[in-house]
Amino acid sequence: MKLLITLVFTINYLLPPVGSCIGKWTTFDDETGKKKSTVELYKVDGKLHGKIIYLYPKEGREDDPLCTKCSGEKKNKHIVGMQIASGMIWNGSEWEDGSILDPENGKTYTVSMWLDKENSNKLNVRGYIGIFYRTQKWVRAD
Repeated sequence: MKLLITLVFTINYLLPPVGSCIGKWTTFDDETGKKKSTVELYKVDGKLHGKIIYLYPKEGREDDPLCTKCSGEKKNKHIVGMQIASGMIWNGSEWEDGSILDPENGKTYTVSMWLDKENSNKLNVRGYIGIFYRTQKWVRAD
């Protein structure tokens, strides 16, 4: 019986909470507060990843722009459909140790994500460079 209880607690610790961040999320522009994109978060082999599935219209930008500031294999690729988050692992309370790309500046950051404790329809997304970080709030898309 002790073994069964230990096993249940171990499994509960390793799995994400019932209110999962897997699904579609709306992102917002930090400066204007306007909707920016829809990102779909999904798991592959136990790791969390995310791709842009929609960009909201923005004055002066094409409907399906290329990532001109990206480097490597993502340079000059379409932003819609691009994987921007990858490799996050569940630590028992948040997804961490992954990376996230900002297609507007082409920079990649270390990232962690966790559901808001007060509202599981809000996701905290924190990008790091060294000890410096910025946290965005994403909202679950309808």
